[in-house]
Amino acid sequence: MNQTLTKSADQYLIKQAVTWEQFKALQSAFAEIGGVRLIYCEGVLEIVGLGRLHEKICVLLTLLLGQYFVLKRIAFVATGAYTQELTGKAEFQADLSYNFGTEKEISDLCIEIVVTSGSVKKLRKYQLKGVPEVWFWQDGKISIYRLQDEEYVLLAASEWLPDLDIAHLEHCLLMESQLDAMLAFQERYQ
Repeated sequence: MNQTLTKSADQYLIKQAVTWEQFKALQSAFAEIGGVRLIYCEGVLEIVGLGRLHEKICVLLTLLLGQYFVLKRIAFVATGAYTQELTGKAEFQADLSYNFGTEKEISDLCIEIVVTSGSVKKLRKYQLKGVPEVWFWQDGKISIYRLQDEEYVLLAASEWLPDLDIAHLEHCLLMESQLDAMLAFQERYQ
């Protein structure tokens, strides 16, 4: 069966009961294919194609958060989409990840841009890693989860960035012009 990852609905594939060894073999096979991400968590393999909308939101969110950190003088280390691994259990890349204050082994905040498919089940890999806060952008909305007593709870605001107006951020992320989005965002915090 020849499948392409070109249409939005076809950019997401999930496979259950995959061993760590099978995942590593598939990862090697996909190494030379750009725009595809393999995610593994406790026997579940996700193959995700990164499309234009995903990248557009990811880049704009990076710019807006960077602008916010500068305007609010928040010390941060942007660590991007580096590979986070727990050998034999999970391997994944958040779309964005940050440490606040100084660089740490575990990211303080990880963010995923979900365009094709996703659910709170995606939190399990972050739970295994012990990431304190995870955001999901999906359908124009940001959901914020905070790790409390080894479980994630849904919050209305970020504990790392309590003064950040999430509704305004969501609005800016949906603007047609990235320049307009950045200017509107900047005006809110100056």
